[in-house]
This record gives sequence, C-alpha cells and structure tokens, in this order.
Amino acid sequence: MQAALAEADAAAARLEVPVGCILVGADGVEIARGYNLRETWLDATAHAEMVALRAAAAKAPSWRLDGVTAYVTLEPCIMCAGAFVHARITRVVYGCDDPKGGALHSLYNIAQDTRLNHRYEVTRGVLAEECASRLRAFFAALRAQGKK
Repeated sequence: MQAALAEADAAAARLEVPVGCILVGADGVEIARGYNLRETWLDATAHAEMVALRAAAAKAPSWRLDGVTAYVTLEPCIMCAGAFVHARITRVVYGCDDPKGGALHSLYNIAQDTRLNHRYEVTRGVLAEECASRLRAFFAALRAQGKK
C-alpha cells in the first residue's frame, strides 16, 4: 500500500485526484502501477486502476490476471471493480472507503456479486487514514484556490 500511496502522491503532483494502484503477482513481484490521469489524458476512464490494468496488459502474455492482487488507495468505483472482474484479479486491497462511489463495500459489492462470472477477495481499510488524508488535503487545497 505504501507504493500505491507513492503513486497517489505522483497524481497529486500533477493536480490529479490522489489515487494510486499497484498490481502484484502471486510471487510478490510488482506487475504494473498507475495513478489517476483523467485530467492529463482528458479521459474519464483513466482511473488509477485502469491505468495499471492497461500497463499490465501491455506486458502480460494474457489479459487474465489470475493470482494478481491490486493495492488501491481508494475503494474502486463501479467501472474499476468491474474491470477487475473482467481481468480475473484474485484480490483487491484498498485503503479508504468511498461513500459516494465505492463499489466493493460502500455502495455495491461487485467483487462478491454471484450474478457475475468471477469473484475476488477484498481487504479494506489498509492504511485508511493515510489514504483518506491525502484526498482530504487535495480537495481542501482545491476549495481554497477557488476562494482566492
């Protein structure tokens, strides 16, 4: 999760929402990483998880990411949780909940939806305060700039 937090910091440095994602194989070796690039790429799908999945796809011999764990600083949204289903991710570990858009606990439970063809394990709350504090600080700074 520390590496995902470093990715979140890289996003914030680019004035992107500070969310980071690291994909790690069953052997413990990092496969790919990403951070939010929606503003930079002008792409609504450029969430940290999607950036990391695209990076993994560019290197991997298959689109199937069996045995892979995703470490994400913020609870994934519907799009990203669904992409993890399609990629056959084995586990997602995330930092803080997202009460407005979270799809693994807060609003939905995509990872365990029996109507879907794949399910994955979820571990929530890892370094939650560190993850949440970055988001709070980022949005507080944006609000402060808007008041100037």
